[in-house]
Amino acid sequence: MDCKYQKRIIVGIDESGRGPLAGPVVAAAVLVKNPKFPRPSAGAASGAGKLENLKDSKKLTPKKKEEIYKILKSSPQVEWGIGKVSEKVIDRINILQATKLAMVRAIRNLNLKIKNEKLKIDFLLIDGNLKIDLDIPQKSVIRGDEKVFLIKLASIAAKVTRDRTMLRYHKKYPEYHFDRHKGYGTKLHLKILKKYGPSVIHRLTFHPIKN
Repeated sequence: MDCKYQKRIIVGIDESGRGPLAGPVVAAAVLVKNPKFPRPSAGAASGAGKLENLKDSKKLTPKKKEEIYKILKSSPQVEWGIGKVSEKVIDRINILQATKLAMVRAIRNLNLKIKNEKLKIDFLLIDGNLKIDLDIPQKSVIRGDEKVFLIKLASIAAKVTRDRTMLRYHKKYPEYHFDRHKGYGTKLHLKILKKYGPSVIHRLTFHPIKN
């Protein structure tokens, strides 16, 4: 699938955080400038070779995701934009619309990064069955984070960014242990909610908080 689009500027898009009870939803829009990436040049000390057989991003450990994130961040061949939508906006417009908004923001931020390079985004590959309100040709790919290299990269960028955000929230609200569950509805999280009630970063329209 990737090869079909490699002569154009293709962007992979994915999100992290649709399901949690707390925190933002985060989207990432990723492009690769060189269609031969991640194949490292002969003798190169690049970590790009570690990406060639990248597995389903959901099956990667947090440590492996951080490792890949650092490779992407240091590579001149990769650019990405991040879009975040807060829990308060999620409560106001619903999680589906918030996810789409995060993706639009991610693309706009990516465009800001690449405008000086005179690069133009030609096509969007979006994980899932979403369509976003932008005048750019796009295709939704069910289970794209398992099938499409660019979406896998976007999945990792979004997940690591959101996890780091939740770690910062943990320092602010340590009693909720956001470092352990990242806002998802685990047994620990539900137990804490019964004890303390929702924090200011909880999604008040989500069950069981809504009740």
